[in-house]
Order: sequence, then C-alpha cells, then structure tokens
Amino acid sequence: MAKRAKNIALVCPGGPITRDLAKELGEIAADHCESAATLHFHEQCFLQAGHFAGTDAERSAAFLEVANDPKMDAVWFARGGYGAGRLDNDLYENLNEAARGKTYLGYSDAGVILARLHGLGIGKSVHGPMATDLVRVDGHAAMRRALDFLVAGKKSHCEPAAMRAPSYAFNITVLAHMIGLDWAPEFSGRIVMLEDVGEYLYRIDRAMQAIITSPKMSGAAGIMLGRISDVPENDRPFGADAEEIARYWCDRAGVDFLGSADIGHDSDNKIVPFLNDDEIDQDAANNVVQFSRRSRT
Repeated sequence: MAKRAKNIALVCPGGPITRDLAKELGEIAADHCESAATLHFHEQCFLQAGHFAGTDAERSAAFLEVANDPKMDAVWFARGGYGAGRLDNDLYENLNEAARGKTYLGYSDAGVILARLHGLGIGKSVHGPMATDLVRVDGHAAMRRALDFLVAGKKSHCEPAAMRAPSYAFNITVLAHMIGLDWAPEFSGRIVMLEDVGEYLYRIDRAMQAIITSPKMSGAAGIMLGRISDVPENDRPFGADAEEIARYWCDRAGVDFLGSADIGHDSDNKIVPFLNDDEIDQDAANNVVQFSRRSRT
C-alpha cells in the first residue's frame, strides 16, 4: 500500500488551477490533517500557456522536480484536462530513487502518467480525486478522502474490488488513445475499471472497441464500469446505454464483465491503488472467482 505522506507536492500536468482554489484546499488540509501533512503547490500550477498550465517544458520540469525531491512524500496532480501525454518522454528516464518511494495520485488525463510510472515500477500509482474536484458538489468530501488515503493510508476510501485483485482505473477515452502505445500497461490478471464524462455514446462504443479488442487485454480478470456522466444527446438515439455497450464488447471479446465500479468524474470518485499481486489482501483475493461469477449473472 502507499507510503504515508507528510509533505505532498501538487503539480498540474494539464490545465492550471487558481490561487484561490489552492488557498482553500490548503485550509482544508490544515483543518483536516492538523500538523500531520503539508501541501506544497508548485508555482507551475498557476502558469498559463493556452489550454495548458505552462508550456510542455515547464510542466515536464515541474513534475520532474517534485518527483525527484526527497523532501516530498507524494505527488498529487491538482488538475486533469488534456496535457499529461505531452510531457517530455525523457523525464521518465531521469526519475531518481526519491521518485521511486512516492505515491502519485490523480485520475482522468493523469492516467497517462500513472500508467507509465506503474509500468516502470516507479512509486505507487493511485487513481483518486484531484484538487479541482473541490469545486464539485460535495467536493470537500472528495478532498478529505484523498487526504485520508495519502496521509493516513485509509483503505476504507478505496473501491472494494481493488482490494480483491490487482486493479487499474482509467478514463475510457484516455485509455483508448494510449492502449496501442509501446509502454501501455498489460492487463493480464487485472480488473480494469473504466469511467468517462461528456462523451457521446457512439464515442464510448468506439473507445470500448479499441480497449477490449487490444492484445493488451489478453487474460484480463475483467471489466468494471464506473459512471458515464454528462452524456450529450445525439441527433439520433444510439440504441444502447453505457452498460449495454460495455457488456456487448466484453461478450464479443470473451472478457468478463464484473459489474459497477464506484469511480467517475464526481465527488464520489473512489480510490483505486494500482496494486501488485503481493500487495493484495489474500483473503479477499480468494473471492475473486466468486465475485466474477455473481457479477456475470
């Protein structure tokens, strides 16, 4: 499980945050964690270069700096939004031993970084709330959940299935775009949890085709579907909802559909650590087959 964090660095691999949001989150952390943890917002979080929180070079340098800083225990991605995939490829080769001891927390577009780090065996990649979730309804609860995990290592805030078997959690669109890359993760023996926001159902169908039929999915323990929210209305009905789409592609590819996952672009988004086999609760792991069979019925 993740190392407990006292000093937490925040950077923005995609879009920026405001100083007001940083101030509010700092106050929440001070109140909730008291002296147990301190948030350190990198100045890069507040830069602007078009869509992005600074240029690719500035965002890459900020991430490398905090990841390699031995004084920091964790890196918390403050915001998603497109941009993580544009970071300098070479930075991953320049991560030091300090980077290997950290927890990295985020989701959505930050899944690109989480996947690369996990594949390289660097630190602990964790899907979970980001600073900008503070502006959502019940956003304070999401911040406390993230802080409880980072600072106190609370497993009670994790999606339960992630304790049953090694699991990954990704945004559907992000995973569909990266699954064909050389460094994309292999899913053999893994539960793959998927969520999305703001996509037409036909785009969800197209992305699920790319994911489910990829050779990287060979031997996967199964698919769980998180929330597919804010779906735009097309000019004609697609004819299937998100779960029916997921079941269709799972059935077609012979991948188990394992039911619902409590993840999504909302304040209820649960935490999914990318655990290895030796980190799983073995009593829970023994129930994976039974869990799979119940979910398919």
